[in-house]
Formats: sequence, C-alpha cells, structure tokens
Amino acid sequence: MSAEGDARPRNPWVFFGWLMSGVWLGFLVFPAMAVWASPYGLGLRVAGMLALLAFAGVFVYGCGACWSESASARRPLAHWLFAVLLVLTAALVPFVGIGVLALAPFLVSFLAFTWPVRMGLLAAGVVWVAVACTAWIGHAGEDWGNLFVILGIVSVSSFATRIANTRGLEYDRAMDALRLADERERVARDVHDVLGHSLTVVAVKAELAERLLEVDVDRARNELAEIRALTRTALAEVRETVGGLRVAALADEIDSARTALGGAGIRADLPHDLSVVDPRHRTVLAWVLREAVTNVVRHSGARACRVSLGERTLVVEDDGRGLRGRREGNGIRGLRERVEGVGGHVDVGPGERGVGTRVEVTL
Repeated sequence: MSAEGDARPRNPWVFFGWLMSGVWLGFLVFPAMAVWASPYGLGLRVAGMLALLAFAGVFVYGCGACWSESASARRPLAHWLFAVLLVLTAALVPFVGIGVLALAPFLVSFLAFTWPVRMGLLAAGVVWVAVACTAWIGHAGEDWGNLFVILGIVSVSSFATRIANTRGLEYDRAMDALRLADERERVARDVHDVLGHSLTVVAVKAELAERLLEVDVDRARNELAEIRALTRTALAEVRETVGGLRVAALADEIDSARTALGGAGIRADLPHDLSVVDPRHRTVLAWVLREAVTNVVRHSGARACRVSLGERTLVVEDDGRGLRGRREGNGIRGLRERVEGVGGHVDVGPGERGVGTRVEVTL
C-alpha cells in the first residue's frame, strides 16, 4: 500500500527493536569460528556460515517486526519465526556439535521479546530443560557452567525488560484513557454551561417577545434582535469550547447575569467592584456564576437574586422555592467538579433566612 493510502502511522520504535536485537549478534562470532574450523570441505563450511547468517537475519528481523506488530498479528508471526530458528539451530549441529548450545540465549531472548509473556516463559523453560539435558548427555563438563550463567542473565534481563515494557505500555494506555475521559467531561461540562445559560436566556426572551407582540411591537422586535445576537454568541462559544479555547470572563458573566435575571423578571443585586477578586480565581468564579445564575432563572421562581464576591469566594442567593429535597442536576455536579478540580469547595443549601437557595464557592 502506498504511503498516501496507509492511514496508520509508522511505528518509530521498530528501529529500536532491530537495534536491541542486533547488539546480541556479537556473540555469534564464537559459533562462526566453530563452523569455519569444522572438518568439512569448503562448500559445507560456506553452507554452515550461510545457515548461521540466516539464523542472525531471522533473529533480527523477527525481533524488529514483532516489536512493531499488534498482539494479534505478532503471535503467529513469532511462532513461525521461532520454528525457523529451531530448524537453523538443528542444521548447525553437524558443524559445531554440542557448541550449538551457545545459540540458546538467542532463542530465550527471542521468546522474551516476541511471544506473549506467559507462553514465552513456558517455552523458555523448555529451552532450559533441553539445554540442561543436552549438556548432561553430551558430557559438557564444568566449562559449560559459564553458558548457564549467561543463559540465566539473558533470561532474567530479557523477561524483566519485557514485563516492565508491557506494564509501561499498559500504564500509558490507562493514562491516555483517563486523559480522554477528562477531556470528554470537560467538553460536556463546558457545553452544558454554555448552552444551558444561553438557551435559558433565549427561552426567557422568546416568551417575553411573544407577550410583547400584542402590546409593544417595537420592544418585541428589540427582544428578537437580542435573541438573534445571543444565538450567534452561543454558537461561537460552543465552537470555542469544543476547541478548548473558551475562557469565561468575570465581567462578561456579570453583564450576562444582569441580562438573564432582568429578562426573567428577577431583581438583580450584582457587584460592581470586581477588583476584590484574586485574578487567579476569576475564570473559575466566572464559570460558577454562569451556572448558578442559569439555575436561578430556570428553577428558582425567585423574585430577587443577590451575588457577592470576595477575594476567593462567590455567593449566589435567591428568594425562590429552594431545593425542597431535589437531587442535584448535571449543572451543580459540573459546577462541583470544576471547583473541586482546582482545590475549592462548594456549599449548596437554603438561604440565610431559610428561604430560597444559597450557593457558596470558596477557592
């Protein structure tokens, strides 16, 4: 498939797999010397060297290819390539005899990096048993103790590296999933806050315009013009939110709250001095103000709403019907998540005189 037609990006770590496997090839110099020193003619010795080169080529190719493939594609390929390595190992026995055991570390490391971990450990155990039996039957002697030391080091280091790498990949995938979930929650929360506020104001103004059509056409026309402007603003805000660009401004939200509350016939008591608010907290408090005012307009049935600001606090209180045992909706949950995400705290309860609802946020 051409580069243009292949939607999958190339794995940049394929070269790393080839490089790691290529480092081991230096240990093949000893089997190569044994093949060349075998008592056969030149043609057979060349054939033996070609078999050893084929072994090295399959080993390097297998480690690199299986490193880059998915688990489902890796397993059959790794099994077939390991079978080829076993055949080439058997083909070298006439040349090097019991010295063919020097290839065992290659077989174990291939299993560690290409097979599923549990199956690779089982197969590596079989290789260990085969090496031990061959050394015992062939009377390898004490000189082969070094081989078992090397084989042990290769086995432990290879499988430990494979397990650590696998766990690392699993951790990265889990973190990617968490980041994706957080981003989805952010978009859902921001879209809810943006659309909930804007559509609430649009609904209120549409009802007002409908009532004014019969008594004051000019004022109804003005309300419809504001509705058109609000819908355009809401559309732009949704686009910015989805792109992660939306930043609420406290002054703008105060103006929006005045418009929304006034349109709903709710007397608004809003702060004028915003300099008391710590600049580090203004964005979060702006989002909270938007959601809290939206809830007042939509659910409270209040006649008045008071908003007060502190250095790191926001209080929104109305004189409406209150909570009355109702469960928190998506808006309050999103508000809590936003505030608690920056280490703040939200209190939602009845007003100071036991009437209405009071939302207090402390950062």
